[in-house]
Amino acid sequence: MSVRVTSWQPTQFLSVLDLTPGELESCLALAASLKSARRGHRPHPMPLAGRHVALLFDKPSLRTRSTFVIAVRELGGDVIEPPADVALGGRESIEDVARNLERWVFGVVVRTFAQERLERFAAAAPGLRVVNALTDQEHPCQALADCQTLIERLGSLRDRTIAFLGDGNNVAASLAQAVAMLGGTVAVASPR
Repeated sequence: MSVRVTSWQPTQFLSVLDLTPGELESCLALAASLKSARRGHRPHPMPLAGRHVALLFDKPSLRTRSTFVIAVRELGGDVIEPPADVALGGRESIEDVARNLERWVFGVVVRTFAQERLERFAAAAPGLRVVNALTDQEHPCQALADCQTLIERLGSLRDRTIAFLGDGNNVAASLAQAVAMLGGTVAVASPR
């Protein structure tokens, strides 16, 4: 399987709903191709070569932080991690932080509380690539990773019903959106 970068190149990924079903399928196909190349130690595109990506994390995370740092570096980029006290509205407004980073970095991965904070950040810097690494309302990267795993195990999700057992939270919401866009259904069993 060869790695091919498609013409799909969104500038901001704040929600699964930012993608069309076709873009979602292209994204998952590209991810599968890159994963295959990585596993086989084959060369793959370095779309982030010479570029910087900032990680802004209000909420702590071992897995999300580690995997984004590794992914950016393996795609040729460099990571900067401004301290949390200045990253998202500590000393400066969210909008000011976004506008400054827009001058210096190619993209920003944000893990914060309210979706509204992320949307304010993205609106203030429309030329900046912004990725939602989690908000209280959505967790689109986790949903895409879950869909990729499901497709690896089950094939297409079209006409499948996926059961989600756990908190009816951001993960459940984003997974339901993604699976529905891929032609499946999600049944959620959750405590009140």
